[in-house]
This record gives sequence, structure tokens and C-alpha cells, in this order.
Amino acid sequence: MTTLIESEDHKSLRAAVSAFAQAHPHTLDAEDSKRLWQDAAKLGYIGVNLPEAYGGGGAGITELSLVLEELGAAGNPLLMMIVSPAICGTVIARFGTEEQKREWLPPLADGTRLMAFGITEPDAGSNSHRITTTARRDAATGDWILTGRKVFVSGVDIADATLIVGRTEDARTGKLKPCLFIVPRDAEGFERRPIDMELNAVERQFELTLDDVRLPADALVGDEDAGLLQLFAGLNPERVMTAAFGIGMGRYALSRALDYARERTVWKTSIGAHQAIAHPLAQAHIDLELARLMMQKAAHLYDAGDDVGAGEAANMAKYAAGEACVKAVDQAVHTLGGNGLTREYGLARLITASRVARIAPVSREMILNYVSHQTLGLPKSY
Repeated sequence: MTTLIESEDHKSLRAAVSAFAQAHPHTLDAEDSKRLWQDAAKLGYIGVNLPEAYGGGGAGITELSLVLEELGAAGNPLLMMIVSPAICGTVIARFGTEEQKREWLPPLADGTRLMAFGITEPDAGSNSHRITTTARRDAATGDWILTGRKVFVSGVDIADATLIVGRTEDARTGKLKPCLFIVPRDAEGFERRPIDMELNAVERQFELTLDDVRLPADALVGDEDAGLLQLFAGLNPERVMTAAFGIGMGRYALSRALDYARERTVWKTSIGAHQAIAHPLAQAHIDLELARLMMQKAAHLYDAGDDVGAGEAANMAKYAAGEACVKAVDQAVHTLGGNGLTREYGLARLITASRVARIAPVSREMILNYVSHQTLGLPKSY
């Protein structure tokens, strides 16, 4: 029942975040975004999911997704919340050494440090088994040496380090297995190049090159033999948080359309009184609410420790939210007509941004593949 009815604590948190986000200027540039991030961190919102022992709020992905949704609904989404506290913070909290936890979790929680996440490669997107970034040990020193490339890595320019997914060779089988490494931004051989995106977002996308980047032995996060488990411990929260990102964006677009539909009159009647305007907006609201229910289910399953159940629900939530977000933005722009494409109303920039919730971090087609195989038991075509 907790996935259907929010607790009083969650209602209070939602109201507080909403009021905070509504009072903050829209994050239209890097300085606004940085200020919002720091202000939100001071109030405990950024690190709400991280352990109390390391300066966090001691809550979970349920609460963190709620925060991101309300920030987005106010027109102030913070994309790096998906990455820094949700993926990186979660992985380090669950699998990091005591030293890694002490070094990274407090500053991630209080907003003084950020961490990016690098998994996608030019020839390895949804198929993480094709990752070619490799890590080998220097037998003489015990150091790790990383070589490879990553693409579409968000916020590397503002992050203090990047959690990189590489592959190491299993001494018993000779096969490559995934492992995660903390790579400082100033590591020698670690270079970044901005990708020229037609996307109006504060957070920039980068291509990374790792040219024999030498890291100390303690740069490895967790157990070398449990890399796949650790990887998905970060990817499930990523899907939940992407759902929150999409739902928040969709709610913001819908709210702008509703304001316009109430105020705009044609032939002495508000356009919102016409069913041709009202019904599509009602449908958009229904789709967003349904997506939120699945997101809440996924978050609760993850916080309860059910990684398998959370994997299925998180994929479904991300799919539903991505579709609902795109439809809500499209209908909002359509409701405003020509005004929907002006800077004044701030909706046109969401046309491109809403696609992010549909294609990243995994496409809707790959989610349908997942559900087909894992849930419905249908055979694979690949």
C-alpha cells in the first residue's frame, strides 16, 4: 500500500521541495544551476538517499526521486541528481571501501563535490557486454591502468571525478568482467571533449579518452568479482531517477498549458472549455500519474532490497515516464499554438529535452526487449 498512498513525511517533503523550487530562479545557465544545487544540498535534498553516518539523509531512492520530480515540476530539473547521488553515491554507499565512503559520500551529500558516470562507448550503448574500456594491473606496483573511450558523459566539466565502467580479465576464465573505477578529473591521460549537442541544457555532454590512465589499487570500487551486481545497483536507480526527471518535466509543461488554456479566450470562451483542448491535457495528466505510480513501485522495491523486482519495475517506469513526458510536452506546445514556440513561455526548449527521457539511459525498444524476455519469457532475436 505504501506505493499507492504517500506517507505524511513524503507529502511534507514534496511540499517543501516544491516551495523551494518555485521560489528559485529558473536554471537557465551554469551559475543558476550551481546555486540551485548548493542551496538544495544545504537543505539536505541532494544527499537525502545517502547514509546518515556519512552526512546524508538516511532515506532512499524513493525520496531522492520525489525531490527530482518536484524540482522538475517547478521548471528547475537537476540532471546531475540522476548521476551523482543516485548512481555514484548509491554504488559507493553499497559497495565502496570505508575510505571511499569517508572521502566521497559527505561531499556528495553536502553538494561540495560532484561525480559523473561513464559507461556508454561509441560501439557499446545498450549492449554493455561490448564495452572495450579495459583495466589491467601493473604487477610491479599494483596500480590499475585504464584505456578506452566513453561518450555522452554528463557534467564531466563540473565533476570532481568520474565513475568509469571498465572491464578486467578474470584470472580463472580469461573472460572480461565489468568493474567500476573512480577516476579523478585531473588524472594524467584522462581527457574530455565536449560533444556539440542541439540540446538546450545546462549540463554538457562529453566524449572521454582514457590513455593509459594510472590509478592506485584503491580506485576500484567494491569487489572485482561482483562488478555486474554493482553496476546494476547503480543502473536501477538511474532508471527510476530518469523517470522522475521525465515526470517532473511533463508536469511542468502541463502546468504551463493549463494556465494558458484557462486564460486564453476565443469568442468569449476560455479555450480550456473546449474538449478538443481539455481532453488531450486530461490524457497527459493521466499518463503522468500512471508513470509516477510505477516509478514509486520501482523505488520502493529498490529501497526494500529487491534488486530483481526493482529492475523490472524501473525499466517499466522509465518507459512509461518517457512516453508520458514527450506526449505532455507535445500537447502543451500544441495548446499554446505559436506561443508554444516562443522563449517567453519556455516550452519549445522542452521539445528536444523531453526526448532525453525517452532515449536515455536506455531506449524504449531495449526496455520492450527486456520485458519481452525477462517478464514474458519470449525468446531473444539477438
